[in-house]
Amino acid sequence: MRSDLVKKGYPRAPNRSLLRALGVTDREMDRPFIGIANAYNTVVPGHIHLRSLTERVKEGVAAGGGVPFEFGVIGICDGIAMGHTGMRYSLPSRENIADAIELMVEAHRFDGLVCVGTCDKIVPGMLMAAARCDIPAIMVTGGPMLPGSLGGRDISLTDVFEGVGAVAAGKMSEEELHNLECAAMPGCGSCQGLYTANTMACMTEAMGMSLPGCAAIPAVDAAKLRIAEESGEEVLRLVRDGVTARRIITHEALKNAVRVDMALGGSTNTVLHLMAIATEAGVPLSLDDFNAIGDVVPHISHMQPGGPHSMLALHRAGGIPAVLHEFADLLEDSPTVSGKGILEVAATGRILDRQVIRPLDDPVHAAGGLRILHGSLAPAGAVVKCAAIDEAMWRHTGPARVYDGEDRAMAAILGREINEGDVVVIRYEGPRGGPGMPEMLSPTSALVGLGYQKVVLITDGRFSGGTRGPCIGHVAPEAASGGPIGLVAEGDEIRVDLYERTIDLLVDTREIERRKKALKPIEKDLSGILRRYAASVGGADTGAVQR
Repeated sequence: MRSDLVKKGYPRAPNRSLLRALGVTDREMDRPFIGIANAYNTVVPGHIHLRSLTERVKEGVAAGGGVPFEFGVIGICDGIAMGHTGMRYSLPSRENIADAIELMVEAHRFDGLVCVGTCDKIVPGMLMAAARCDIPAIMVTGGPMLPGSLGGRDISLTDVFEGVGAVAAGKMSEEELHNLECAAMPGCGSCQGLYTANTMACMTEAMGMSLPGCAAIPAVDAAKLRIAEESGEEVLRLVRDGVTARRIITHEALKNAVRVDMALGGSTNTVLHLMAIATEAGVPLSLDDFNAIGDVVPHISHMQPGGPHSMLALHRAGGIPAVLHEFADLLEDSPTVSGKGILEVAATGRILDRQVIRPLDDPVHAAGGLRILHGSLAPAGAVVKCAAIDEAMWRHTGPARVYDGEDRAMAAILGREINEGDVVVIRYEGPRGGPGMPEMLSPTSALVGLGYQKVVLITDGRFSGGTRGPCIGHVAPEAASGGPIGLVAEGDEIRVDLYERTIDLLVDTREIERRKKALKPIEKDLSGILRRYAASVGGADTGAVQR
């Protein structure tokens, strides 16, 4: 066992003495040591219940014959950080989480790892650490929040963000917005729709790193406590069998995760995170894999924010095993932490609601919910959630409205300076230029709330999983790295074609070359972690991983 390095032989007497100070017994010295990374805090709604889940994980580890050692990792709430400078710290926190877990695992030579977390950067950061350390590991995702309710209808956080635009348009009073704000988020768990946190949970289950059913079980359901305890027991089997994280996180497993992403129409952020996990696992995943899979796997669940169904509805419809069951013939078999292959998990799935999980021959859309675009504006690629776009806007050409930063764009949107048909370009918000690639839920929601129907938004930053409408992110190369998005001028025509997967700046090549020579990328005065992050981060097309 790895942990023998800290507890075996007379030279390790000082080490054992410190372990005894924790209450470790002689009998426990001979058992596997299991690290439990717990993202509990009282800042993030998705994390406030993780203490109770972790207690059940510890009980499962002890029941399975191991010794649990709990340690904490940070977690940022993207919703609270949204729309201000705090959002620049969210994506860098993913690397901090991965680093913190690696530090604890390697310093203390744990034999196995259980990660307990929820929300946007925490789950991918934990998976990155598991792949990097390559020890037996299992993920327990904390579960979605129950829907809010107001006026007899289910609501979520996106309704509140869009309500801001509705107030600005005079369609809603501030009192009505207050009532919406108070009703939307009823308790613990990740935000209710298929936003980034829940998409990552679904993909974690699909790639085999959490137990079947884990992703969609609501945070408040007792089944979540049971699956937490079972996960603690299962990690001991992984240790005994020598099944490490990279035995699970294979190319086939990651492609299965993409298949589920396409079937559900998940968040664009998942492209960024899957690429980062693949990098840590040494798996050659590329943007082309997303398009290739999207051509084959149809969009079969119309989930919030683009559709009507919440994660609670998906759970009641059978969860991820049911989704896998519907397109089992399109999966590649790969192992899971349950000890079953993914095809065996799919075979056990039962579809309980055909309104939520539709048949392959009657999908929401014939192709997957995400698309990768290329063209003169994004030579290295861009990402769009086509599942959340009216097909009337799948082809559009319009004049660019250019803003160097989200704040300027938001002011223009709320000031009604945008016209129908415009293409809003928000740049210098990429991994390096932001820095931190902030999410843009505030401007996208404002456009919806104000009632715009024919405005495209393009950015080298990224979008929240709650974004809907014709919004294209992750444009690479980014403006700060000299990408073409930095050369766009006010009024330039931009053409987007989601059918052809193209995004082009319709400007003569000679004019582009002239602009390149005159370009002086914006440099921001940075300090602390943002300065270090900007100096070392890679492009969005490779997962924005620090080099």
